[in-house]
Amino acid sequence: MNYQQLISPQTQFYSSSRPFPLVLGGELPEVQVAYRTWGHLNESRDNGVLICHAFTGWADLEAWWQPLLGPGKALDPTRDFLICSNILGSCYGTTGPTSVNPRTGKAYGVEFPEITVRDMVHLQARLLEELGVRSLRLVIGGSLGGMQVLEWAACYPDWVKAIAPIAASGRHSAWCIGWSEAQRQAIYTDPLWQGGHYSPDAPPKQGLKVARMIAMSTYRSWGNYSIRFARNEQAEEFAIAHYLKYQGDKLVERFDANTYITLSRAMDHHNLARPDQDYETLLRSIPHPTLIVGIDSDILYPPVEQQELAELIPNAQLAWLHSPHGHDAFLINMDELNELVLTFRQSLHSNPVFPSPCCP
Repeated sequence: MNYQQLISPQTQFYSSSRPFPLVLGGELPEVQVAYRTWGHLNESRDNGVLICHAFTGWADLEAWWQPLLGPGKALDPTRDFLICSNILGSCYGTTGPTSVNPRTGKAYGVEFPEITVRDMVHLQARLLEELGVRSLRLVIGGSLGGMQVLEWAACYPDWVKAIAPIAASGRHSAWCIGWSEAQRQAIYTDPLWQGGHYSPDAPPKQGLKVARMIAMSTYRSWGNYSIRFARNEQAEEFAIAHYLKYQGDKLVERFDANTYITLSRAMDHHNLARPDQDYETLLRSIPHPTLIVGIDSDILYPPVEQQELAELIPNAQLAWLHSPHGHDAFLINMDELNELVLTFRQSLHSNPVFPSPCCP
């Protein structure tokens, strides 16, 4: 499938022929980043706001966070220079498994190297250097996007003024890794998987569909599914089964199986600890004003993980999305989320406690 056709006409591209080293070893000989911007960079080049998308997301912010975008909203293009880039390893314009490997002339596929969330952040930093952004007023994102936010604070503390990780953890738990592995195994068991060397015309659709069905079972909550579906039947099957199959079919039409494997493994590697700094010490060293948003019904990244972040990050405040929808509430209860982020940003103006902005 040609995933390029899913990329909006407003998308811009940054290409670099400079080799891109990877945290786990090796390098990409060249990289491309697909990105969108809103608003204008000011003369001081210090009004940047970086928005980090989730697992199967892309750079079209208005497609998935529209209630947060606009004048007077949390993400205000009349005040901020907003940047959202497709992450490394994805299939929506940034270098990933569906991209052509310049060393072979063929798509990377399963040969795409192992990457981490930290690699995603380093590539975003390269893009911001190209755009001339000197300082970021805020880095914000949910789920995998929230993991990127935390890595921004750890990797580039002098570039960032404030952070807002939403429905995320500082390291992937055994619980999350287990669910991710179950999803990958669903893809591996598809006869069309062929060790990852499948034809673009015959991808492992059934395996990817089942992987998405497993994921959707963790993105919502017991209460949400009980209220919405109960034991109702639809089209001669339980309504919940019909819904999960529908969600699986939707993803198959817009996402690549090798990409799914790559990004899920990158999330499993997520751990803010460094070789010279343990996890808790690293969190305690984050100086930025921090809004941590947890979701009270989240079973994938449960409230205890956001509470841990709030306890360890010195200048953090913890806010809650009270929702029956589970993990996906950050993509559903968006008006409430907008108010939480807007209030946080207004508090920064009245009590600005920022590190000195300096682009590395």
